Amino acid sequence: MTQLVYLIPLFPLIGFLINGLGWRTIPKTAAGVIGSLAILASFVVSVGIFFEVNSPSFHGPVLVHLFDFIQTGKLYIPFTFQVDALSTLFLLIITGVGFLIHVYSTSYMHHDEGMVKYFAFLNLFVFSMLLLVLGANYLVMFIGWEGVGLCSYLLIGFWFKNRDYTNAAKKAFVMNRIGDLGFLVGMMMILFNYGTLSYGEFFGKLGTTPGALGDNTYNWIAICLFIGAIGKSAQIPLYTWLPDAMAGPTPVSALIHAATMVTAGIYMIARSSVLYNLAPFTLHIVAIIGLATAIFAATVAIKQYDIKKVLAYSTVSQLGFMFLALGVGAYTTAVFHVMTHAFFKALLFLGSGSVIHAMGGEQDIRLMGGLGKKMRVTQITFLIGCLAISGIPGFSGFFSKDEILAATYAHDPILYYMALAAAMMTAFYMFRLYFLTFTGTFRGTHDQEHHLHESPSAMTIPLIVLAILSVVGGYVGLPAVISEHHALASYLSPVVSNASEHHMAAGTEWLLMGLSSGLSVVMIIYAFTANKVPSFAPNTGLAKLLENKWYVDEIYDAIIVRPLAALSGLLDKFVEKSGIDGIVNGVGKGVRYGSDRIRMLQSGQVGFYIFVMVLGMVALFAITFFGVKL
Repeated sequence: MTQLVYLIPLFPLIGFLINGLGWRTIPKTAAGVIGSLAILASFVVSVGIFFEVNSPSFHGPVLVHLFDFIQTGKLYIPFTFQVDALSTLFLLIITGVGFLIHVYSTSYMHHDEGMVKYFAFLNLFVFSMLLLVLGANYLVMFIGWEGVGLCSYLLIGFWFKNRDYTNAAKKAFVMNRIGDLGFLVGMMMILFNYGTLSYGEFFGKLGTTPGALGDNTYNWIAICLFIGAIGKSAQIPLYTWLPDAMAGPTPVSALIHAATMVTAGIYMIARSSVLYNLAPFTLHIVAIIGLATAIFAATVAIKQYDIKKVLAYSTVSQLGFMFLALGVGAYTTAVFHVMTHAFFKALLFLGSGSVIHAMGGEQDIRLMGGLGKKMRVTQITFLIGCLAISGIPGFSGFFSKDEILAATYAHDPILYYMALAAAMMTAFYMFRLYFLTFTGTFRGTHDQEHHLHESPSAMTIPLIVLAILSVVGGYVGLPAVISEHHALASYLSPVVSNASEHHMAAGTEWLLMGLSSGLSVVMIIYAFTANKVPSFAPNTGLAKLLENKWYVDEIYDAIIVRPLAALSGLLDKFVEKSGIDGIVNGVGKGVRYGSDRIRMLQSGQVGFYIFVMVLGMVALFAITFFGVKL
């Protein structure tokens, strides 16, 4: 079955080609069916491969060679897929959640005139992400890495007639390129020091073959790769593109933020865990940046009023938790949170899309309220998503977030208490969003209230499936005080395992779980009381600072964008136009001026030609007579 792994990215590619080439003629309904079936076919193959990889007889990883990609001199880079526990888990997440988002999109985008192109882009996006996780070397990963960057540009700016949306797409593209440069430099350093980009060969040489910089080689390579992860997975300082990515259709937000693009950085570091174990300095940086991002984004989410912006900053914060786990060496824990986050964050985004659909495009939660009376399925599933992300016991997010907090406590209690504060803020802003949206009285217009209705089954069924996964998804990683067998850790152990196993006393672990759960419940109660009678008076002081996202975009604009724009204007005026253009145009003018003078010799008058001929004869006579030697 593993030899058929090439079919997994092939199906979405075929779907992209069919819808992409026939976007003028294919009916909308057919486009949705083609796009959804392509991902479903990939999911079916992924499930078959998962069972094979999970069987006792599997001895991996299995390398599936497709063709020789680059072969010159001593450099050989094949286009090969690697099938192992880590890649198979991500295949299930990408294709499973991706299929539900495709089904949801068939209804959500049905009235959009560009629906066929939308499904083409969506299939291409999934194809690129599958390449990223299947590649057996960093170059194939980088192709998928750049592919999801391109597709994010196409999907975020899908409604390109709106200038703000196209600006958001360009912002995402440019900021990702900054991080991608770091990734590219890291790849070049691997190639220069170890002569290969294949995972197996590179990891096999680590610890035995020192690089040109000695032990620091590992740190430099790890830092460069981490810069790529910062851009793709929206960490400080390259996170500002992600909230602006809300400009795209809501299913796109679910796909980018939940199951695919933003998790690429976590996948890359988990895949490179052998390298990062040898680079403790870089791991410390990863932990600090992850924690800072988790806290910073959580503070911003507290005072946002756009339903999708709250979820966007929530995603940035949750990604920070994942990087914190990576930084303390808990790689399998980070992957565990990637999985649970894919379920409840896709659920929350699609639930917000259901709300926006019912509200006729309105996204401001100040104009909502009481929607649960008309949208019972959306309300219940959204509530399950909020409980999961808040870490309430029994839901998937509790198990993965508790594991992150426990690993952080074992690594450094100070980091733990800071992470606990971020977890408390998560519970507050998510239930602030829930209460303002679904409870109380309706605050919108009479026309909006008249048109409130539950979404079609094509939208609610994916919500129900994701809600179920948001409940049961965490039971593959039960804590040690409940079960000695951590199913996910055992499954991933042949490929990636935590840097160090921290054995914590059962009493301490129960205390940590009770503390985080209890504080989350307290914050939920506080969110309910604070928003029971909502007040939307203009914010002042710290609240205004949070509402304006700490003015980070304005700071970037003042210290980076505008100075670069001014510098480019000066270079355009004095270097490009006066300098380069001046030289090029000057050469052209000089040639033209000279040719104008010379062509005067060709006057067409016979008398002038005879005169010149006589002058030539006299000159030749003079040369011969006076013995002038040429």
